Amino acid sequence: MEAATINWDESRDHEVGVALAAVQIDQLYKVIVVRNNHEDKADRSFTAFINPEITKLAGEVAEDFEGCLSVPDIYGKVPRYSKVKVKALDLNGKEFRVTAEGFLARIFQHEIDHNNGIMFIDHIKDRPEAFFQLSDEGKLEALDYKKDVEQNSILWQ
Repeated sequence: MEAATINWDESRDHEVGVALAAVQIDQLYKVIVVRNNHEDKADRSFTAFINPEITKLAGEVAEDFEGCLSVPDIYGKVPRYSKVKVKALDLNGKEFRVTAEGFLARIFQHEIDHNNGIMFIDHIKDRPEAFFQLSDEGKLEALDYKKDVEQNSILWQ
């Protein structure tokens, strides 16, 4: 899983692969890996979370941009809670808990959604203005919902 995240990361000039759920690489396990320092592309260390579960959602709901290895080249402005508490098992089967805020809280919600069969586009499917694409210059540009999103067979399989 870490290698898949790094491979994706290396193929993208303007992005960093910050996490991955096992289901994204056809492994039907409730496991996610989260990059230890999501602000440093050179840091290739990750923490594994086995059977992760959000035990508490807190803080304000804020919209921010999300992208996903499973939905190439599409980004969305997704509402998420600003703080979460997560419990999981580590690689030795020992339970541990994490409290995350800001972008890290968003990462956990995004990845744990994958474990539950939910993708970020499911949160914004009824909001045409929430879909974007990254330009070659690294800028997010609004998509034409009717043309690029609504009937896109890749997005809505």
